[in-house]
Amino acid sequence: MSLEYFIPAAFPALALAHFVALLSQGQDFFLISANAIRHGLAGSRFICLGVALGNGLYIAIAILGWSGIRDNPELFRIIETLGAIYLLWIGIQLLRSRAGGLVPTESVGQAPGSGRQLVLGFNSALLNPKNALFYMSLMTVILGADVTLLQQVFSGLWMFLAVLLWDLLVARAIGQQRVRALLGQRIHLIERGAGAVLMTFGIGLFLQSGR
Repeated sequence: MSLEYFIPAAFPALALAHFVALLSQGQDFFLISANAIRHGLAGSRFICLGVALGNGLYIAIAILGWSGIRDNPELFRIIETLGAIYLLWIGIQLLRSRAGGLVPTESVGQAPGSGRQLVLGFNSALLNPKNALFYMSLMTVILGADVTLLQQVFSGLWMFLAVLLWDLLVARAIGQQRVRALLGQRIHLIERGAGAVLMTFGIGLFLQSGR
């Protein structure tokens, strides 16, 4: 059994397009960064898993060929509105960050629980309807009509793992003690900046959903 049985011919193009999209600093990036700076990898790894699971759900939807979100403007608008409200809520929480910085005695026990992290990450990815359109476009436009179900599943698993590993790498890099110590007393400013960016995403999404 050859690799072509599992890997579609257009897989390199799909993998490249997906990785380039990962490099863009979207709402998930700022959510992960804000938590990694404050709590390190312990306070952000399950956010990364939640984001990957949210992306994985949309990948599964794309594989199953369900295009209801794309073809139903009302449903799409509802998801956009919910996503906007959610981003505004997260942004407000981050904007309320207080000065005080990080101290050496801060323990990982102060990080958000794994369940709360998972929900934050999952909702962030799920309430972004652009993820659905992105994966539907990748699976239909790049892979084409001749791709098999097994090849779609392989591509989907690859993209899920790529999202998870990339986000964990970002969280680990930003959450290192040296990086956190370097940021020092500026932590609250960074969190407020991340909050402002997320609120900007939310406002833009809210205005778009109202069209």
